[in-house]
Amino acid sequence: MTLPATNILTSDSLGDQDSIPAKSGNCGCDSSTTPEMDEKLRERIAKHPCYSEEAHHHYARMHVAVAPACNIQCNYCNRKYDCANESRPGVVSELLTPEEAAHKVLVIAGKIPQMTVLGVAGPGDPLANPEKTFRTFELIADKAPDIKLCLSTNGLMLTEYIDRIKQLNIDHVTITLNTIDPEIGAQIYSWVHYKRKRYRGVEGAKILLEKQLEGLQALKEADILCKVNSVMIPGINDKHLVEVNQAIRERGAFLHNIMPLISAPEHGTHFGLTGQRGPTGKELKEVQDNCSGNMKMMRHCRQCRADAVGLLGEDRSQEFTKDKFLEMTPEYNFETRQEVHEGIEKFREEIKAAKDKVLTGKKSTNNLKILVAVATKGGGLVNQHFGHAKEFQVYEVDGNEVRFVSHRKIDQYCQGGYSEAATADNIMKAIADCKAVLVSKIGNCPKEQLEAAGIKAVEAYDVIEKVALEFYEQYVQVNG
Repeated sequence: MTLPATNILTSDSLGDQDSIPAKSGNCGCDSSTTPEMDEKLRERIAKHPCYSEEAHHHYARMHVAVAPACNIQCNYCNRKYDCANESRPGVVSELLTPEEAAHKVLVIAGKIPQMTVLGVAGPGDPLANPEKTFRTFELIADKAPDIKLCLSTNGLMLTEYIDRIKQLNIDHVTITLNTIDPEIGAQIYSWVHYKRKRYRGVEGAKILLEKQLEGLQALKEADILCKVNSVMIPGINDKHLVEVNQAIRERGAFLHNIMPLISAPEHGTHFGLTGQRGPTGKELKEVQDNCSGNMKMMRHCRQCRADAVGLLGEDRSQEFTKDKFLEMTPEYNFETRQEVHEGIEKFREEIKAAKDKVLTGKKSTNNLKILVAVATKGGGLVNQHFGHAKEFQVYEVDGNEVRFVSHRKIDQYCQGGYSEAATADNIMKAIADCKAVLVSKIGNCPKEQLEAAGIKAVEAYDVIEKVALEFYEQYVQVNG
């Protein structure tokens, strides 16, 4: 296989992350699901970077900020409408009208033909802003029919608009559902505004929960794929998320995304100001593992801004601010986009063949598992310089497989004149539990710092699985 020096994006193996689980429901969730239905489901998620772990390395998404109002107040949320410096849900640089949003989508669909998904995810709740949200979808569906439409909601008003969602062919909906216990919900939500009345405490949480579960059932009946987001809050719902996972699985959810609480004081959220901590990487992985079973888990979420543009793990929104994109002429071209997608799919086939070759026949009885950190900018390859990485993808390796488990955000080591020593400690802490970091290149100074911390720097330009397994074999020989 020829490995192109490309920035097309990244892939990793279908593995159990992209397998269609045996569950109940119309969205591939029934234990009697046929192979034909499995294939149809794969087609539905094949180019969706949030619903497919493999696709998120190849295809981009964008969010448009047309929905400022919200009908609940979460203790982990503080919406900001003019912020370019924070990367988290609820934050945008500027609000758009539906017409501006549609123009932006057509511009970016031409500039970034790998962009396959358009989502409305805020900065408030899309269904608390139904006219703006659905007008945006109408304009895009008319002018760019190949772009998948996605909606993210707290679920409070979902049943009210399920017919409209179906009518517009919105095929993927995300519900943020953090608990199935109103007592726990009272600790997470400050208030819920429903039918012109504001409810607090257990009463408000109970209303929200009932509507969320009704909405999930409605999505199942409408054959709309549903991803459930759950924010993991240590000491509040962390132990409870296994029950949440079971409840959503029984109601036909396709994918469960358990995300860490973001609670820095400078964000101004209730949890941030009261000192509620987020989970450690180890704690998050443990809960995700406990919930995995036969439920499809999302581990590659980046908790994107409400105006994010580009691949998961990158944000190009500042390239397309309102003053810039309104001056750009849309270059959307269906045929050109399809040609790019065909090239991506051909490359994905080559990568898959290379991975299959590496993994075929692996029958090691060695039970040792280790973690490795990977610097990658696309294509399922180890292909990024250590100093350029803004995150590492972490894989768990044993003698038989290489499995993606998480990503770790870091401060970029090379910062154009800033002190590299100031970022080294941050990087070492982020990957302290890894035995190696796989990179295309690395300087002598960071290599020595890594080795002093017990982390091997491995330089390569090849398929991630191949490099990871080769290192694993060397590690086992030395460490037994």
